[in-house]
Amino acid sequence: MSGRYVRIGPVTITAAADGSSLGNPGPAGWAWYVDDDCWASGGWPVGTNNMGELMAVLDLLRQTAHVDEPLHVLCDSQYAINVVSKWSKGWKKKGWKKADGKPVLNVDLVKDLDAAMQGRTVTFEWVRGHNGHEMNEAADLRARAAATAYQRHQDPDPGPGFPGAGTGGGPLPSFADLGGGPEVEGTDPADDYLQPELFSDEPAGPELDLPDVDQVVELERWLHGADPSEDTSEWASLLHSGWFRVRADGTLHHRADVLSGVLSPDRCDLDVIEARRVRPDEVLLLTRGVAGDGTPQTTLRTTLWVREGAQWQQRFEQVTAEA
Repeated sequence: MSGRYVRIGPVTITAAADGSSLGNPGPAGWAWYVDDDCWASGGWPVGTNNMGELMAVLDLLRQTAHVDEPLHVLCDSQYAINVVSKWSKGWKKKGWKKADGKPVLNVDLVKDLDAAMQGRTVTFEWVRGHNGHEMNEAADLRARAAATAYQRHQDPDPGPGFPGAGTGGGPLPSFADLGGGPEVEGTDPADDYLQPELFSDEPAGPELDLPDVDQVVELERWLHGADPSEDTSEWASLLHSGWFRVRADGTLHHRADVLSGVLSPDRCDLDVIEARRVRPDEVLLLTRGVAGDGTPQTTLRTTLWVREGAQWQQRFEQVTAEA
């Protein structure tokens, strides 16, 4: 890939942003990528995947602050997209507190992102990670390389950066600055994956059903496009503690089987047949799964999602081979 920008229309800068953490928390990296001549990366000796996702977007915003073109950001993290485009506005109104009154995690990064977004024209697009998307894979490769460099006690390759960008922007916040580290109460990395969109000025009621159902559909698609061995904390946050799956052959699997790596990733493309809310905190999905390996076999999948506190989690999945 070459050229100064990848464009949508005549004037939009398109970039992919990604984060990585080896251990989560552990050596962490971030990167954004426009093309082989325009990218940047960095990281921390200790950090989380979500810190990397947010920092990648923040550095991209800082390095493009001098240009007038709109920015289109490709992310495989719904957490990062929702933080920047939805949740931060409500958190700011509440004094940087979540709906449950607890402090927002990664708050320094969130505040810096809020400031960097002011006056900018920025759109976000979710892309499935580890699925062959060329720009996403390029950003992921560089974020992982940065995390690996810190693991080896080396300096990561910062990349060429964006043309004309200044060197300012302030120091990178440390893991401790962001409330991280095992010694800090309430910083389980699984806690900061999904934080609810509960800051609408509209009253709660049936009119909010569709956004919740849509969110569950996107989470379902993510589970079938990600690798548990690479995204352990995200998987842990999305599978209910009592989760189980009944396969088409009658085999029963439990949550520990997925998180321990006993099961291979169940990757497939999903067609949604039906998605409906059966109770205020329960969504039932019926989907058709098409294997990503080119085989013609399709499966029907029934999943039940429940909202535990402020977070949607998959409670049950049944897979049936389609004749």
